[in-house]
Amino acid sequence: MKLPEIGFGTWQILMNGKAKKVVTEALLNGYRLIDTAMIYGNEKGVGAAVRDSGTPRDQIYLTTKLWNFDQGYEKALAAFNTSLKRLDVTYVDLYLIHWPQNEQLTKDSWRAMEEIHGLGLAKNIGVSNFDVDQLKNLLSYAKVKPAVNQIEFHPFIYKDKLPILTYCNQHGIAVEAYSPLARGKAVTDPLITKLAKETGRTNGQIMIRWAMQHGTVPLPKTTHVERMQENINVFDFELSESQMEQLNNLSSGKSYL
Repeated sequence: MKLPEIGFGTWQILMNGKAKKVVTEALLNGYRLIDTAMIYGNEKGVGAAVRDSGTPRDQIYLTTKLWNFDQGYEKALAAFNTSLKRLDVTYVDLYLIHWPQNEQLTKDSWRAMEEIHGLGLAKNIGVSNFDVDQLKNLLSYAKVKPAVNQIEFHPFIYKDKLPILTYCNQHGIAVEAYSPLARGKAVTDPLITKLAKETGRTNGQIMIRWAMQHGTVPLPKTTHVERMQENINVFDFELSESQMEQLNNLSSGKSYL
């Protein structure tokens, strides 16, 4: 399955019941990439939404992640099996190393992930929060190239992330953008507000469209149906080169983790 152009994040949707309700709404509103992780504590609810949605399983791109204390060959295999049981699905579409650890742990974890991939239990494998040097190390021994690197990506951190974005593009690794709305903490920036007025769009749509035009797959997160609809309604307009450059220049190195 081709990686969808936009996804739905579930970080901080802590209760399984709420996660099921929110992800069900996201699927109803057209999202097909659903992103969760063991550490989010909502795999059970996310999996229930996927199973009960009525959307064919092969049309949903389901992602989960390997947490830090589960890294290593044996531990990674066990952690994946536990995630698969919580999700109650027969496979995931993408399994990611959530955060880089030391080189040996990464190497051992990647060996486990390649085995999971070889068995068809994870259709794709990748990483999250890896920088250029960490990716170079991984590619030096990986038998299966990571399909994805998921990173924080929004205008306020653009210049810091440009080297990893460039490196991934050069090596055929897709970039997923988490916190594309900077967790809502900077969405009301005056420039974003001005561009939203110029284009007749919302501030959030401007930020999501900016991320898409940089070739990334944004993963906005919301529990509100109206925002879900706004966030996915970004395929019928484009930002000009000038507007993109203005947004690029908002970069201040500020992370919103």
